[in-house]
Amino acid sequence: MLSICTNNLAQRKETIIAGQADSLHKGRLAGVLAVQGGLYLASITGLYFAWYKDYPQSSFHFFNDNNEWQQVDKCGHAITSYYISRVGYASYRWAGVDEKKATWFGGLLGFGYLLNIEILDGFSSQWGFSWGDFTANTLGSAIFVSQQLIWNEQKFVLKYSYHPTNYAQYRPQQLGPNFIQRTFKDYNGHSYWISGNIYSFLHHPSKFPKWLNVAVGYGAEGMLGAEVNPESINGIPLPHYDRYRKFFLSVDVDLTRIPTKSKTLKALFTILGFIKIPAPALEYNTQGNFIFHPFYF
Repeated sequence: MLSICTNNLAQRKETIIAGQADSLHKGRLAGVLAVQGGLYLASITGLYFAWYKDYPQSSFHFFNDNNEWQQVDKCGHAITSYYISRVGYASYRWAGVDEKKATWFGGLLGFGYLLNIEILDGFSSQWGFSWGDFTANTLGSAIFVSQQLIWNEQKFVLKYSYHPTNYAQYRPQQLGPNFIQRTFKDYNGHSYWISGNIYSFLHHPSKFPKWLNVAVGYGAEGMLGAEVNPESINGIPLPHYDRYRKFFLSVDVDLTRIPTKSKTLKALFTILGFIKIPAPALEYNTQGNFIFHPFYF
């Protein structure tokens, strides 16, 4: 999912993308479609060998996983769909597709790509077509499309952060044996954010920093299993953890709104724009505790 998110190329309405064409550029559009097709085939092939190859196929069926991982995984689906939509929109605008069509085509790209994955899940005996995942995918694309149609910019951005936890050591096969895999699999360390830009809601002109955001976040902890924590694995007892949800209030930085004339920095800020900037945060959790984090990621 993060490899997709790191391609966040869309920017706010003042500078949507460098080199954006004012009218349809057929050569660019052909290139965009060719690259998208190649990336689609490569990613689906990679997913097949990484996820589906070792499991038997079945007739198409549904699977209810709505109670798994305290719904943190559903946030991952939404943010993936959101950023695929943004990347698609930016690429279509670069090719000169008009604003409204690029918005809808970008949204459909994010929705359609993840729909294909849900269909593959539906034919796998290990999983199944999940209506919960489908809903999260739809929501992610809808968040992008609706803002672009209403404001012609993304005033609210979906973001992600991760910190290592102690849980993965007990179930490395489930939660990841190394840091890279844990950024995908260890939902205990995931936090997902809605980061709202303050400047975009003020009367202009304003001297308020354009890049300063306020963010609300969600995460969960204490999870050694999808729905419940097993007491042991292969006869080895596991420690007991209470599963609980976490809600956050924090400040954030919209890197794409930081003024700079450097093309290198602009590109770097755009690529890293999906990451929630480490900052002080106030946590409330379902154990009934308020916790202030001087530095949370």
